[in-house]
Amino acid sequence: MRIATITFQQNAMSQMQELQAALAKTQNDLATSKKLHSAADDPAGMAMVNQLNVQLSASQQYVTNGNSATSGLQLEEQAMTDATNTLQSARDLAVQANNPALSASQRTDIAAQLTQLLQNLVAIGNRVDGNNNQLFAGNATGTIPFGQAGNTVTYSGSSTVRQIQIGPNQRISAGDTGATVFMNIPAGNGTFTTSGAATNTGTGSIGVGTVATPSAWVPDTYTISFTSPTAYSVTNSAGAVVSTGTAFADGDSIAFNGIQVPITGTPAAGDSFTVAKAGNASAFSTLSSLITTLNSTTLKSAQISSQIGGALQQIDNAITNMGNVSASVGARINSITSSQGAAQTLQTNLTTSVSQLSDVDYAAAITQLNTEEVSLQAAQASYASIARLSLFNYLK
Repeated sequence: MRIATITFQQNAMSQMQELQAALAKTQNDLATSKKLHSAADDPAGMAMVNQLNVQLSASQQYVTNGNSATSGLQLEEQAMTDATNTLQSARDLAVQANNPALSASQRTDIAAQLTQLLQNLVAIGNRVDGNNNQLFAGNATGTIPFGQAGNTVTYSGSSTVRQIQIGPNQRISAGDTGATVFMNIPAGNGTFTTSGAATNTGTGSIGVGTVATPSAWVPDTYTISFTSPTAYSVTNSAGAVVSTGTAFADGDSIAFNGIQVPITGTPAAGDSFTVAKAGNASAFSTLSSLITTLNSTTLKSAQISSQIGGALQQIDNAITNMGNVSASVGARINSITSSQGAAQTLQTNLTTSVSQLSDVDYAAAITQLNTEEVSLQAAQASYASIARLSLFNYLK
């Protein structure tokens, strides 16, 4: 079979070009430390690498989200610690003010200190993070949540908070609303509240009260009316009598519908006290009411004592509420830490898998490079030798 010179040359050149291309690729692999540069190198391998990189990018974003959430939650935690300390100072002042021996001027001085503490509490509620986002405004991060007019404080933030994804199937609240932390605090003992009428003339002062039999409690507004220092009746909001007594004495508790309310001092005929189902009260309104009580020049000693007692209970409720929220914040921070640990482990595994698929095995690549260089040199030498052959070399 005859092989045309042009065919021989074309085949030889094609073979050498293939060898040169393979050698160039191996050299490029060694220079870049990568064996996958495009889907053409290994379609299945490149598809897997792309998929792994998507997972790696998402995992890295979860860690970034977690860092951001942790920063905000730590600032919130510090704010609530400061708010708790402020409320504790207010409680100490309330205990100090609950002394019948104090003069009106002394109570006014305490009220002035409480006014400053109220302002401090509002300032804490309006704190911002490093990006100037409000900590307690919920989703309305650009809105100052608390506004103060005199001793009245209102909330203008959102009722919802941002949810941040810290894992493939895990999201957490990035903060807490001001309503949750400062505003929606159970009033009284959480079941009912107590108060004395402003027109009372006796020395009777009602306490916070307790629930003895929860199943017997019927939420309603009840009035305890004294017809003499020792006789009383309890009526509900419809005017129906639910309990009576004729032998009341200083310090006794009046019991009805599964609850007990203590009254100290001696009520006068015509005095009345109210027991109502509990709602919510804010930490700000508690301090504001206490300030009003201490600044009053018309309230009697028993009324002041009753109102201070209620304020003390409400301050305790606010401190308890902040403790509960702080515990929730701590749990979320721990959850983020755990999630980030898992994410970092996953990133290590994903990076290893990507490396195994796309990185060069230097020992194998160098061996291949040497083989390709020898093959190319041999092909070039063969081509050069055969190309010099001619029939004229054999004619004499």
